[in-house]
Amino acid sequence: MPNGHTKAVGVDGQVVNISRTGESSRTMPSLAANGAGRAAAVSGTYSTSLSKGTGIMTVGYLVGCQVNLTGFTGSLGASIDLTGASLSGGLTVPLAPGQVVFAKTDKINLKKGKGTVMVDSFSLDVQQCGGYASARSVVQVVAADGYDAQEKSLSGKSGYVQANLYGAPFSLG
Repeated sequence: MPNGHTKAVGVDGQVVNISRTGESSRTMPSLAANGAGRAAAVSGTYSTSLSKGTGIMTVGYLVGCQVNLTGFTGSLGASIDLTGASLSGGLTVPLAPGQVVFAKTDKINLKKGKGTVMVDSFSLDVQQCGGYASARSVVQVVAADGYDAQEKSLSGKSGYVQANLYGAPFSLG
């Protein structure tokens, strides 16, 4: 899938850059093996840089299906090394007909103005889906000079910037 980048500039000049590289998806058999599940393994690297201040970067997927689904289960694992963070695990997503949900995979604090999340073979599994199912990545960043990520509050030192980067839609099988 294509790489992507977006840049948002706040009223006080604060700049938020978000990039997506190496994103891929591959359809795979659903874990339920019942014929009504749709699944894919996704990978990619998502990075953010702030010109000043702190913030939060959230990485996830918008997932949709044509028919009603029930239940929600999830599993998630993560590791951090000198080159960045690595994320693995899976989500099973409940949906109603025509509904789209945001399935969050990771959320990190941007304390020093930069952050990277690497997703490797993360499983998206939609059960009881008799129709077409698709997904797309979403990276959301909220930032400000004086933003307290723990309290989700602003100190008044700057404006508040929110930026989103959307990936290309892909099939879940």
